[in-house]
Amino acid sequence: MSRNKELGRKIRILKKIKSNRRVPGWVMMRTDRKFTQNEKRRHWRKNKLKL
Repeated sequence: MSRNKELGRKIRILKKIKSNRRVPGWVMMRTDRKFTQNEKRRHWRKNKLKL
């Protein structure tokens, strides 16, 4: 249950959730599609977090 986690762990989980997003479209346009994928993208089933 989420209410039983300590605050520091919740903050680390939120940071990982925010960093697990795709590259925005405006970034792709600005860099002439040089950056099309987020290299640090993580799939919830394939890669587990060490928290």
